[in-house]
Amino acid sequence: MPDFRIGETDFLLDGQPFRILSGALHYFRVHPDYWADRIHKAKLMGLNTIETYVAWNEHSPTRGTFDTSDGLDLGRFLDLVAAEGMYAIVRPGPFICAEWDNGGFPGWLFSDPAVGVRRDEPLYMTAVAEYFAELLPIVASRQIDRGGPVILMQIENEYGAYGDDKSYLKKLIELTRAGGITVPFTTIDQPTDQMLADGSLPELHKTGSFGSRAAERLATLRSHQKTGPLMCAEFWDGWFDHWGAHHHVTDAQESARELDALLAAGASVNIYMFHGGTNFGFTNGANDKGVFQPTVTSYDYDAPLTESGAPGEKFWAFREVISRYAPVPDEVPTQPAAAVELEVVLDERVSLWDAAARLGEAATVDALPSMDELAQFRGFALYTAEIGPAPDTAADTADTAADTAADAAAVGRVLTVGEVRDRAQVFIDRAPVGVLQRDHHDVSLGLPAAASARCSLAILVEDQGRVNYGPRIGEHKGLIGGVTLDGEQITGWGVLELDFEAVLSGAAGLYTRAGGGSAVSGPSFVRGTFAAPAGRDLFLSTEGWGKGQAFLNGFNLGRYWSRGPATTLFVPGPLVREGQNELVLFELHGAARSVVHFVARPQLGHTDF
Repeated sequence: MPDFRIGETDFLLDGQPFRILSGALHYFRVHPDYWADRIHKAKLMGLNTIETYVAWNEHSPTRGTFDTSDGLDLGRFLDLVAAEGMYAIVRPGPFICAEWDNGGFPGWLFSDPAVGVRRDEPLYMTAVAEYFAELLPIVASRQIDRGGPVILMQIENEYGAYGDDKSYLKKLIELTRAGGITVPFTTIDQPTDQMLADGSLPELHKTGSFGSRAAERLATLRSHQKTGPLMCAEFWDGWFDHWGAHHHVTDAQESARELDALLAAGASVNIYMFHGGTNFGFTNGANDKGVFQPTVTSYDYDAPLTESGAPGEKFWAFREVISRYAPVPDEVPTQPAAAVELEVVLDERVSLWDAAARLGEAATVDALPSMDELAQFRGFALYTAEIGPAPDTAADTADTAADTAADAAAVGRVLTVGEVRDRAQVFIDRAPVGVLQRDHHDVSLGLPAAASARCSLAILVEDQGRVNYGPRIGEHKGLIGGVTLDGEQITGWGVLELDFEAVLSGAAGLYTRAGGGSAVSGPSFVRGTFAAPAGRDLFLSTEGWGKGQAFLNGFNLGRYWSRGPATTLFVPGPLVREGQNELVLFELHGAARSVVHFVARPQLGHTDF
């Protein structure tokens, strides 16, 4: 069987020096029918290795489960890498960051406040052991010494930016070796003295993460890694986007020059990202360094291979650089044709209020729980309560109706939430009152005069993505710290987790037909059907719509928001079927016309140059 080792100066494949030319490709961000295509295109750019994280939370949405079906079939993904004649690097975390929801940690992991993540803490390490017991056999059987493609396994992920618990790292090594992993182990950190010292152990091979100043960064890495090959295990060739900001791009030629400098120094590389893919559904992460910034649905990353799998300018620039150091195939990928352009009238609709009975069963509680306390770790929750009249107006029963209305208008009742995570739309008797947004640090909202009489209060809360980096990983979602009205705690809540299945299945009698193209008032579900060539990629434009989720044939394409920067959602061709296709939008605010368009090309937003 082939053999892969770390030598005094080089990686060694069957005893011969081997330079790793790798590209990051996350199987869980790409439709599985496209895995082979993306892997093949990596080879056509001159790469010999594919690197992937493993998203623990995707495989284990509830404790005791480990899903490897469909787009989570890591074994099949690695087999496709092998079929292409390429090698694989696996980075299982447990923490992955990756701009992914919760940095890859399952929400249930934080149900017990005693759990201490990313350190040698018994409750956490027990959960990690359960995860590895399911994952590692998949990887172990596909290692290079067993005829598979896997040549390296990473321990933790940029740990030096978080902690320095050496006992924790040692126990990860022990768990991984006990799981049958025999290939060499690596760590990765930004090349600073502190991070490299804190984030690794002498028996682990250190690598760096950076996107510029290669000679300087490699020198710092060498000062901490005295022997063995130098490697930039995350060569940052682009960046990710946040809602309300610009679309990040980097100059292709400048990135190519940095790659050239890295390879000229004799280093190995993993290009992050080669192909970014998409944060489908509710899978995007977020950052919070004083301001909460959720990541957008597109994870295009300005990578060499675009979100839809087309070779971009960096593909050709990087291919030319790589050709100076390694053989590159003669075959080149072709540019895809423009996508089909369509107009779709969403002529069926149902309000959230009318659909609520089919969206799940509301829990009745006194004190307000977080979404996590109800074992909901993604999506939307609807909180409802009855509020009584303001004390001043309730006491004065002798007022005339006109006087009561005047008194009510003068009361000025204020709704206050301890903390909003992450976005809350407030309704009085189903009429929208306002929005409390975490990124604006909103906690209070003045209520209209109607709230001074007995009325119904509803708060629709959206988890916009869990923080994936830093100390706020694992925080609970929802309305944290309770809700008060004029300083008095509101009790007697109904809490409904929105389960979209009943709406997406087109339940008989749920939708009503509206005039074609008429205005939409949210929150509501709107539905339409269309025909398109089966198997062809599409780009759904959400121009003219407010905020919400889009579903095609029951598949959650992801979030859209008029904030931008992106105004299209990528629709993988395998989701598009023969005959009629069903498109459903859950629109939170409204649109002037209930019409959407599929457009020829993606629109990822304005850039900063």
